[in-house]
Amino acid sequence: MCSRKGLVVVVDTASKVRDTANRAYRAAVRALRTVNHRARQRWRATTPHERQTVRLTAVAAALGLVISAVTVGAAGPWDSGQRTAERARAAGADGRSGTDHTGEPGGPTAAPVLAATGPLPGNRKADGAGGGSGGGSRQDGDGDGDGDDAAAGTGGGPAGQVPPPTASALADTLEPLLGEPSLGAVRSASVVDAASGRQLYTERSGAPATPASTVKLATAVAALTARGADHRITTRVVGEGSRVTLVGGGDPTLTPEALGDLAKKTAGALRKAGTRTVRLGYDTSRYRGTDQHPIGPNENLAPVTALMVDEGRLDSSDHGPAPRTDDPAGQAAEEFGKRLEAEGVELAGPAKAHTAAGGAKRLAAHRSAPLGALVERMLTHSDNDIAEALARQTALATGEEASFEGAGRAVERTLRRLDVPLKGAVFADGSGLDRTDKVTPALLTRLLVRAADPDRPELRGILTGLPVAGFTGTLGSRYGGERGEPGAGLVRAKTGTLTGVNTLAGTVVDADGRMLAFAFMTSGAKDPGAAEAGLDRLASTLANCGCRDSPSTG
Repeated sequence: MCSRKGLVVVVDTASKVRDTANRAYRAAVRALRTVNHRARQRWRATTPHERQTVRLTAVAAALGLVISAVTVGAAGPWDSGQRTAERARAAGADGRSGTDHTGEPGGPTAAPVLAATGPLPGNRKADGAGGGSGGGSRQDGDGDGDGDDAAAGTGGGPAGQVPPPTASALADTLEPLLGEPSLGAVRSASVVDAASGRQLYTERSGAPATPASTVKLATAVAALTARGADHRITTRVVGEGSRVTLVGGGDPTLTPEALGDLAKKTAGALRKAGTRTVRLGYDTSRYRGTDQHPIGPNENLAPVTALMVDEGRLDSSDHGPAPRTDDPAGQAAEEFGKRLEAEGVELAGPAKAHTAAGGAKRLAAHRSAPLGALVERMLTHSDNDIAEALARQTALATGEEASFEGAGRAVERTLRRLDVPLKGAVFADGSGLDRTDKVTPALLTRLLVRAADPDRPELRGILTGLPVAGFTGTLGSRYGGERGEPGAGLVRAKTGTLTGVNTLAGTVVDADGRMLAFAFMTSGAKDPGAAEAGLDRLASTLANCGCRDSPSTG
């Protein structure tokens, strides 16, 4: 008969054994997670060549195991340490050396292990497609229904294409860099696979923020969509009796040389008509509203008018900050008058503002470079004057008033046709100088994905116009020099800088050959140089990272 004390001892002992087993199990799980995490970190630290070697080795090992298993099964039973079928085969060998490893005439039967990369036509509807072992992708939570909330898998589209980075790998790689204090108090980010449009990484990507000059991406997409890449802006000269009027069409890149050509053609037409003396006028009625940007007179932007020469610059520069005239239209008309006089035409007094009659006869015309080329120039040098002109071209194309307000409405309306996330977006201007502009990282990356769409060739100038890190435009002095960042020549991105605001949005081809679109937006930084360096590190890391989990992590 067992005593009660004996039963208590047995129960207590069993409880201790169970607790010990549970602790051992939890410790083993933690150890496995640690090993798994370290393995992933080591995997991401390897070079693309080393990663490829591991993958090839893994594939070869797997194929070897499969072939061995099949061979064993087919060979039959063992006999005293040697397969009977193997012994029979050795006895009947025909003397071949066995050095030909190509197999049958049909060639190798294993699937290729190296794959093509780049955006794939017809694969853009894969937003949010499931599949793969993407694991732990952050969720956007912006509720815009654009597919950004979908978890990112490792599947990369059709067979033969290098898969995109995994969400967990990107998170492990980017989060420490995005958390640097130098970037300021507020940071948001979006990384999207350009081929499929799939969201790979998001940190508050649906939160509107001040974009600074990265809003020019929206301006560019809207203008090219509304007008087309081949559209040219026309500056005209018309005549009404003895009055000659220079009519601005909104081309900020009009040059003195172009005015000289207009004057020569105009003088020829006047001579044919027997006219020697004219009253000169200039017409800026194509634009409406104020010509003053909310920031006021500024070396970054001339008064926004439909008629100007060399963006109203008072020096020999062709981009960047410069002294500006406070009357670009008057400056252009004065230059045109001088050119007319050089062609033998007399002027009856100085040029005056005048709205040309609708039926006035055209005497001469000058067409700008195609809009696609203007977009490239705008993005490369972050040209504010061209940006405001392109926003107004969008307004003119959509029937809106060509003013700051009308251009903002036109840009939003045009982008809405492209099915991009516009929740919270505000387009107060076309250049990004206005702090009331608001866009999300999700919008910026989606615009870049649209620009990479093979079915939208009219938007290609957006990608080709992006500054190249360490080489061109606003990124020409970054990523290079003594620092020699690894992103030089690899990162193509639009910069955005206002006091306390630093943004970067563009494209990279990662270490595995996959094209990614990214947007990093920050505000509240105390040191703009340190903030720029932090953004550059993020983009460089993205460009040099395969960012996929190792085969062992599954």
